[in-house]
Amino acid sequence: MSAVLFEVDADGVAVITLNRPEAKNSLNNDVMNGLRDAFGQVVNDPKIRVVVMTGAGGTFCSGMDLKAFARGDKIDGTGLPFSGENALYVEKPLIAAVEGYCLAGGFEVALSCDLIVSSETAKFGLPEVKRGLAAAGGGLVRMPRQAPWRVALEMVLTGDHYDAATMEKHGVINRITPEGGALAGAKALAATIAANGPLAVAASKRIMTESLDWKASEARTLQQPYITPVFASNDAKEGATAFAEKRKPNWTNS
Repeated sequence: MSAVLFEVDADGVAVITLNRPEAKNSLNNDVMNGLRDAFGQVVNDPKIRVVVMTGAGGTFCSGMDLKAFARGDKIDGTGLPFSGENALYVEKPLIAAVEGYCLAGGFEVALSCDLIVSSETAKFGLPEVKRGLAAAGGGLVRMPRQAPWRVALEMVLTGDHYDAATMEKHGVINRITPEGGALAGAKALAATIAANGPLAVAASKRIMTESLDWKASEARTLQQPYITPVFASNDAKEGATAFAEKRKPNWTNS
């Protein structure tokens, strides 16, 4: 049984599924290798417009496989979007579809995504301190940027679980669905994004991501190398023409 499942639908939405339900989809090297294969396809397939990450068996991901860690296994996340200094940049939007537990490294995976759709019964947390560990997979860096500082610090220092309503209140997740509906909700959001101009989406994501470290006085200048090719593209002309002709645009990603 593959530890990671991968599929692409007709709208150009790829779904990556963590597939270790018997272990609450915990992260081991089989999962990491499967994710590297999946993201390799994402990066190299121009038909893919948006990526949804989810978990099998009603759980997103419970974090690092502690049994593997206790055996001395080094869980290698090199070349993945959530792997710190060696992180893979994916220009296509990533959406986490969260059911059940989204904890520790699993929450760090979700935080590395651009958007999060969660069921109302999901539980989030960075419980590493309860095991004498630290959220070194990006949680300590991403949480203060995605939630109010004191909220982020409380989550990290207590290691407690928090519900979806609390995460939505503090802006950590985008949408809440009924239990069992996170994947459908994420795919609907992905389809809306996938219908837009791919070059425009990629440039917009890149600018919003990188501009977090830009000085306001330099932002207009620094964004220009990303903006100029978008306005000069065939897709820009197609978008304007389709609007004038009152039809859906036919994007060519060029």
